[in-house]
Amino acid sequence: MNNIKSFHDYLLLEKNYSQHTVTAYLNDIGFFESFLANEFEDDNLIAVNYNQIRSWIVSLSDDGISNASINRKIAALKSFYKFLLKTKQLDSSPLLKHKALKSPKKIQIPFSEKELDMVLNQITYKEGFEGVRDKLIVDLFYTTGIRRTELIHLKTQNIDLSTNTIKVLGKRNKERIIPILPIITEQVQKYVIEKSSIKQDKGDDYFFILLNGVKLNDSFVYRLINYYFSNVSEKVKKSPHILRHTFATHLLNNGADINSVKELLGHSSLASTQVYTHNSLAELQKVYHNAHPRNKK
Repeated sequence: MNNIKSFHDYLLLEKNYSQHTVTAYLNDIGFFESFLANEFEDDNLIAVNYNQIRSWIVSLSDDGISNASINRKIAALKSFYKFLLKTKQLDSSPLLKHKALKSPKKIQIPFSEKELDMVLNQITYKEGFEGVRDKLIVDLFYTTGIRRTELIHLKTQNIDLSTNTIKVLGKRNKERIIPILPIITEQVQKYVIEKSSIKQDKGDDYFFILLNGVKLNDSFVYRLINYYFSNVSEKVKKSPHILRHTFATHLLNNGADINSVKELLGHSSLASTQVYTHNSLAELQKVYHNAHPRNKK
């Protein structure tokens, strides 16, 4: 148990992982520990060998767990054994030669510009605070590409209308500055006026709040985006992440430099941004086929 507590502190304080990620890692390690106890009558994580881990992988697969989910669970174990190596409690990791399971890449289908226009310009929102807030949330996702958790934790003092920028706290507590468009500035000003009539807990300065004055939560934001886009789109997935994906895709389709998009999204590596390029490539191919003289003969 001391190892687990030390690992928890290491992830949270040294690696700057979010509490959500840390909890997920510890849960996965706990599930593996239970598997060892049930199958091998020994829950000693330090004395584990790869065959035992492989047995767990097979068990997870038999239970219908996807390869992607299994890979995430093994990533938690890998991180734990790296920690044990780092703290000299282990000489070698049992996962040293493990190779991740292959999983099909899911193509995230972005919203079209027409769908965004319908949600932002043709749908009728509620009158007053809730309607102004909801439209601003949709537009802020689309025009800045911020993550759901970044929007939820956005503080009032981190919105600077004098420079038309917002400061967000991203993954691993990395701050970044994102420019906002004049149309967003106008909506922010309107929202601030509406928000002034809502009683908010003293000292709690979250920018976006519910009608009862408390900050937003994950499920509320997901339901909000799903609700408004269900009116205009038949796509299976309608979520804040798809709006982030749409932001990147539309920028790339309209000629934005991929490195600039990377900075706006807060990605640490270009590889993370490149997953968004397949849609812009499709757009490029369409332009190419329509414009090249050799395709007209």
